[in-house]
Amino acid sequence: MTNIVILNSETHRKLRVNAAPSLELGDNQRFVPVVISEFPSLALCYPVLFSKDAETGQFYCGAMLGFDAGENLFIDAQGDKSLYRPLNLQRAPFYTAGDELGIDLESPRVGAAGEQALFGDSGEPSPYLQSIMAVMRELKPGLERTKVFIATLMELKLIEPVTIKSQFDDGSQREASGLYTVNREALAALNDAAVLDLFRRGYLQLIYLQRTSLSHISTLARKKNRGFLPQEPRRAAPASANLE
Repeated sequence: MTNIVILNSETHRKLRVNAAPSLELGDNQRFVPVVISEFPSLALCYPVLFSKDAETGQFYCGAMLGFDAGENLFIDAQGDKSLYRPLNLQRAPFYTAGDELGIDLESPRVGAAGEQALFGDSGEPSPYLQSIMAVMRELKPGLERTKVFIATLMELKLIEPVTIKSQFDDGSQREASGLYTVNREALAALNDAAVLDLFRRGYLQLIYLQRTSLSHISTLARKKNRGFLPQEPRRAAPASANLE
């Protein structure tokens, strides 16, 4: 259940938020939606792929955080401030409500004991709330820009399905389907005018970042192996990506 209300400096003056990364508080997502402005930061540590919304069937971009439902293998590493945290995780428990900022009062992050205050004594936004406002200013237009980027890739027939298969040290296997990537052969076959257009719009760099980020799938598998064998971690069998 959610109870999203418009944030108000008078009504919610003493409200506080627990903003720390936590599986129990909502970071238990194996695939989180992202926007294209995040690609340069995401590609340093996360596999970035495309998927389809289960309700609308529309493509969206996402960062892969784990292999199983409710799994985020990056949580333990969040103490490292150099590790980028996707905006859709940073923003919780806030939402946009038109031009206003909303907050989910039913979120487990919200309460009087959270470490982050929302307002100062005079009702001014706290530094934390200002950072959330900045996140929302990036996310809202970022969603539209991401839709245009994906539409361009689809128009050029560059998106193809990919199945990620991984084998782990405990003998188990995982197969992640419903994911998509950019087809290298189709990209190489584009005419000069199409490539120049992608370059001028900044899309060519985004494509290369997305393709390069797939190398982190094997890193993700090694993270999962360390969870199986914390005392004697062994090298993961490389994850393979089989095109369908």
